[in-house]
Amino acid sequence: MFEHYSVLRDESIKGLAIKENGTYIDCTLGGGGHSEQIASKLSEEGLLIAFDQDQDALEAAKQRLEKYQDRILFIHANFREMEEKLREHRIEHVDGILFDLGVSSPQLDRGDRGFSYQQDARLDMRMNQSAELTAYDIVNNWSYNQLVSIFFRYGEEKFSKQIARKIEESRNIKTIETTYELVEIIKDAIPAPARRKGGHPAKRIFQALRIAVNDELEAFNSAIYQAAKVVDIEGRIAVITFHSLEDRLCKQAFKKWSTPKPTPRNLPIIPKEFEAPFKLITRKPIIAGNDELEENRRSRSAKLRVVEKVNPWNEEFITS
Repeated sequence: MFEHYSVLRDESIKGLAIKENGTYIDCTLGGGGHSEQIASKLSEEGLLIAFDQDQDALEAAKQRLEKYQDRILFIHANFREMEEKLREHRIEHVDGILFDLGVSSPQLDRGDRGFSYQQDARLDMRMNQSAELTAYDIVNNWSYNQLVSIFFRYGEEKFSKQIARKIEESRNIKTIETTYELVEIIKDAIPAPARRKGGHPAKRIFQALRIAVNDELEAFNSAIYQAAKVVDIEGRIAVITFHSLEDRLCKQAFKKWSTPKPTPRNLPIIPKEFEAPFKLITRKPIIAGNDELEENRRSRSAKLRVVEKVNPWNEEFITS
């Protein structure tokens, strides 16, 4: 069964300020927990559009949400295809959009998916099982410089060079097939004192590989800008992030969109083209409370940010 704890569920649903006859997008359907809450607040005139690129998650969520099937459109696609899929289905109005960027617990916990450094499996890490690129391909075929780049950029790993060099040495002897093989190589590359602090020594490398395999940051960057364009006036965008790279990207985008352009001094009113298209609903990110942290340790790194559209999207405003 595809069970998944919905992080910051109540806070994110509250942040969306759901209208019962509105149209909403859950960009990351996962186990369906957030979608279930959204759908339960919609009338028969409301619509929820639920994206997921993981076919297993999609099928499990369809069963969980069966009683709401009359108001849900399930889409098997990456959320970076948002605008394209909305056009295909002739959907013109969107009242709110939710991103929950965490990896679903079943993806981490099922050994055969190759996401976890705590379970032995063939290196994979594809969220979309039909995608070509796998962690196995990256570990065994990418150059030393490419490995250093993703380990440092996506994993913020200070021993990136040592780990990449050890991977290169190991794969010259035999291919690196499994998660446990890779974990041992990572451990060998990191000095013993560093291994004893800061959590599991493979954590940052596995994060970096997962992001690279699924092109996560580029997909999110593309999708968040699409969301800003398609959401209606008074509509909201809520984003739950789980690591600093995603949160920084979200924070910078929201700040840019909610900051008016500098205007000449002494103007009686701000011209429309200088007004910010969004306003911040959350000045600081919302984090999980003690009760949730006791129930789900993966909530400890989660941050929720929410913005509301208050003016038409102005491409010139954003790019200038």
